[in-house]
Amino acid sequence: MIRNVDNADARPIADIYNHYISSSFATFEEKPVSEQAMRERFAGTAAQDLPWLVAENDSDDLVGYAYATGWRARSAYRHSVEITVYVAHTELSCGWGRRLYDALFRRLEILPVHCVIAGITLPNPASVSLHEHFGMKKVAHFEQVGRKFGQWVDVGYWQRLLDIAGIESPQPSHGLPDPAG
Repeated sequence: MIRNVDNADARPIADIYNHYISSSFATFEEKPVSEQAMRERFAGTAAQDLPWLVAENDSDDLVGYAYATGWRARSAYRHSVEITVYVAHTELSCGWGRRLYDALFRRLEILPVHCVIAGITLPNPASVSLHEHFGMKKVAHFEQVGRKFGQWVDVGYWQRLLDIAGIESPQPSHGLPDPAG
């Protein structure tokens, strides 16, 4: 089952995420995240009117989560979001990432979201495959931008554009308004 996050989900989400903090390059955080910090992150996402979803298996165990956050703070970025998905390491290759992203994209498609961005630590063929399954295309590759576990790490960015009803298509840069009026 895929559902909206609840504050009671803070402990299992922290457990999932903290596994990746301590054992992988999937996140560049290096210190464990508390339940309270997770609740604050839930609230921050809710304050942006963006979705945070969780997946539960048949035993009602939380096995993964996905969410969207604003891409940047400046107002011109208001139609761009960054997405994230994490699946419990015991549930990898069970299809949870696809189910979560399927539900997340369905939510984003009815919001005023035009650009969906995802950062992926490289190499990570499974994550690249997941994002490309949802029509995301690689648009950037930053070499050695992170350092974790004593190693320099690359990050790639993938992007997908969504249609928003009532929002004009972007104009070419030469079509910017004349500042002289």
